[in-house]
Amino acid sequence: MVADLGTQFDAVVKPSASSSMKTATPPVRKPPGPTRLSGGLGFKRYGPSTIKESNLPIINEKGMVIGYGVAYEGFVLDIRQEPGVLEAFTKVYDTPDLIVSFENVNMAFPNGTDLPPNKPLPHQDQDPKWPGFRGMQGIINIFPNCDDDGGLIASKGGHLLSEEFHEHFKNDPPPLCPSTTEWYGYKEEGLAWLKDRGCEWVKVNTEPRDLILWNSRTPHYNLSPTGTNPRFCAYTCYMPAAEATQEDIMRKKIAFETTQSTTHLPDAIHVGGVPIVRDGKPRPYNTGKPRQPPRLGEVGMKLTGIPTSRLSKIHISKAFNIRWYIIIAATN
Repeated sequence: MVADLGTQFDAVVKPSASSSMKTATPPVRKPPGPTRLSGGLGFKRYGPSTIKESNLPIINEKGMVIGYGVAYEGFVLDIRQEPGVLEAFTKVYDTPDLIVSFENVNMAFPNGTDLPPNKPLPHQDQDPKWPGFRGMQGIINIFPNCDDDGGLIASKGGHLLSEEFHEHFKNDPPPLCPSTTEWYGYKEEGLAWLKDRGCEWVKVNTEPRDLILWNSRTPHYNLSPTGTNPRFCAYTCYMPAAEATQEDIMRKKIAFETTQSTTHLPDAIHVGGVPIVRDGKPRPYNTGKPRQPPRLGEVGMKLTGIPTSRLSKIHISKAFNIRWYIIIAATN
């Protein structure tokens, strides 16, 4: 059963005094910054002249860092185990028994000397052949994200028209992602169809530690910053553990043991990313491993879905408390 969170695009659900998402307790430690992911490549967060391609990890056209073992960096693992994050997804799926995706992070910079801006790629992250609600996607924001700071742009109400849209355009093959059917790219005709039906594109602004949730049928994309602040956020998605098969868990086990990322689907239908190359050459800094081996607490072990006998119990401190969360497209 999926909990009914309503259909209001900008419904903000704020915590009560007893909620684990309350912000009265300050963060245990300072949230991470992009410098941690740049290794020794030369990037300095407060050095504008260092914001150039050669000083940064490979960042794709959507602002995503896919390689470098980033899906298993300590702060990303910490975020996935945050009580406030888990509380939100527990309400979505009406169960605390969840498994989590091994997703990546997004970083984008203003004023880069040779960094092309993100390409607007309106899309939905659900196979058009799959009707109805399949999953809720999530972003945990790490830096302030306001009007000029880039970030998520989503179609208000677009998820409610998904089945009608795909029936209308079923004979018009879209530009699909070659590695997965769980990505549908919208053409100009499709964008015009949505506009004609009143679907407005809205920029979602957030503060650090905010969690944004959206239905995987929601048309969305992201833009690069145009102001002075970089964008930095982590992706995380969950699904009921009971819906995963043994084959799914085996794929997750392989992904975890080899520190390979997955897409937003927690059942690990797709494992691994695109080659990490620049100028046709593999990047030597991309070992495919995080800076330290993955370390998980008891909650984190359960979220992998992998039998706990395969993992060592190493408890970790919390990264930072989740403030509140924004529902931009609910389950119906």
